[in-house]
Amino acid sequence: MNSLDFTEKSTVLVVDDTPENLSLMSALLKDHYKVKVANHGDKGLKIAMSDNPPDLILLDIMMPDIDGYEVCRRLKAHATTRDIPVIFLTAKSETEDEKKGLELGAVDYITKPISPSIVLARVATQLSLKASADFLRDKNDFLEQEVAKRTQEVMAIQEVTILAMASLAETRDSDTGNHIRRTQYYVQALAEALKQHPRFTGFLTPYNIQMLFRSAPLHDIGKVGIPDCILLKPGRFTPEEFEIMKTHTTLGRDAIAHAEDALGTKVEFLSMAKDIALYHQEKWDGTGYPEGLSGNAIPISARLMALADVYDALISRRVYKEGMSHAQAVDIIVQGRASHFDPDIVDGFLEIQEEFRAIAQRYADSDTDLEKKAQYLSTAAVGGAT
Repeated sequence: MNSLDFTEKSTVLVVDDTPENLSLMSALLKDHYKVKVANHGDKGLKIAMSDNPPDLILLDIMMPDIDGYEVCRRLKAHATTRDIPVIFLTAKSETEDEKKGLELGAVDYITKPISPSIVLARVATQLSLKASADFLRDKNDFLEQEVAKRTQEVMAIQEVTILAMASLAETRDSDTGNHIRRTQYYVQALAEALKQHPRFTGFLTPYNIQMLFRSAPLHDIGKVGIPDCILLKPGRFTPEEFEIMKTHTTLGRDAIAHAEDALGTKVEFLSMAKDIALYHQEKWDGTGYPEGLSGNAIPISARLMALADVYDALISRRVYKEGMSHAQAVDIIVQGRASHFDPDIVDGFLEIQEEFRAIAQRYADSDTDLEKKAQYLSTAAVGGAT
């Protein structure tokens, strides 16, 4: 019988090696329950572990093959039978015998000769308790499944929101959409490689690595606020233009903060996204922007993104340039060790550089991607000029 459904009779299994006792208990129980019988312990275990297990077991102790204590021990050790209530029904009346039976997990202990009314009352009580426990267990399982489902839905909504925001920035940039995906995986790979490093182990927890992966696509979200005449310019920026371009870091942080304020609550992965957006252009030696932070003052998330972003910029083809080889990009990053980049992050990168190469190949830009981007930028540039 499942949960609190009393429309169907419960099933009681009687395990006893004496035919007379089996007949007696069957006669006593049959008007109230479905009754199954087993004349030895092994048979009782097989019935209990079948596809149609009993709701309660009345178990004799003194049996020739395996005694009731051992049967109970095996029932409680098995995941599919441990929740079936066991009542010992036995001629062993010593206190130590009862104590042993209860310690093994039995819910009750009845000595022979029995009182029929007492047996029926105790069986009914234990079946009622089991029905309640089953109901609560089923309800808890259902709630856990619902929580997991809702959590997955929320995470999926967050992922879609992040990618939609990141794609908005990407449509106004020379980068392709695959830049977003590549940098996500670069940052994740770096974090995994460095998570045991003494300088990073406190921050690079499994949860934070997941948050890094989800936040990384927003690193350039602030570019939506940069005028087309600057953002889409194919040549070098003038000093004035570069100052405007540098504001994309602050614009990105502010846009994410505005979204967070609109929600009315702090959102952990957005806090990390704000750090990445604002500080991923900072340099280890303090010559970066927007605040000129140096060393450990730069958030770890931004330091990881800085290397990932530069590597991808170096190896990627653009509508106005060919990409460098992996080896050339590695050389430039090594040259930037302890000046542009955190030296330990560079060392971690060198250990897994082949993983970076594999990610770049897996999510490489196609000629179609570049052609579409070139067409868009050409149209946007004309529109901006008029």
